[in-house]
Amino acid sequence: MADRTPAPDTPELRERWGAFAFDADHKAQADKAIARYPEGRQKSAVMPLLDLAQRQVGKETDTQGWLPLPVIEYVASYLDMPVIRVLEVATFYFMYNMKPVGKFHVQVCGTTPCMLRGSDALFDTCKSRGMAKGKVSDDGLWTLTEVECMGNCATAPMVQINDDNYEDLTPERLDTVLNSLAKGEQPKPGTQEPGRHTSEPAGGVTTLEAMTDENHDYRSEWA
Repeated sequence: MADRTPAPDTPELRERWGAFAFDADHKAQADKAIARYPEGRQKSAVMPLLDLAQRQVGKETDTQGWLPLPVIEYVASYLDMPVIRVLEVATFYFMYNMKPVGKFHVQVCGTTPCMLRGSDALFDTCKSRGMAKGKVSDDGLWTLTEVECMGNCATAPMVQINDDNYEDLTPERLDTVLNSLAKGEQPKPGTQEPGRHTSEPAGGVTTLEAMTDENHDYRSEWA
């Protein structure tokens, strides 16, 4: 599982991120998020602001983004919050990266449904490409993390890469997705099962077949 401990607060880190501030675009989005809350409740915007800060760090480093301590301090100052309160949020939720990650953050689900459907082989595929859990690969492209259930059990096994989910994976299908990303392409997110659109039965509808094209009232048949 991912290490939720913040990166060490070093002089080098301070030199790189000590002057962090939202750029014009991210500031506009931050202020819009704050404006959703009534006066006195602006601290409720801490999660979207952390997300925006992480995305700006990612934009500046050509990675998926992370949250150095000075950036967390900046968000705390922006919302007039104690730093420890912002740090508590950042270290609790898995969408926030507490250490540098690669351009693509490959999060493989290892929970029971995905494991039973072959997630162990997906980890092997990642390792064969030089990925190691919690590390940035030598080429700077990948960071591998094992995560708990992300809600795609019907289309297991699945992997989240940055903002997209890729489901119904096999080692070969995952390799295809990773090859596409490495070449700067954007593979189709969602199920990778040919002919499947979302999480409908892969073999076609087997129950409530009359509901396929229109709303059908089954109550008289069940009486």
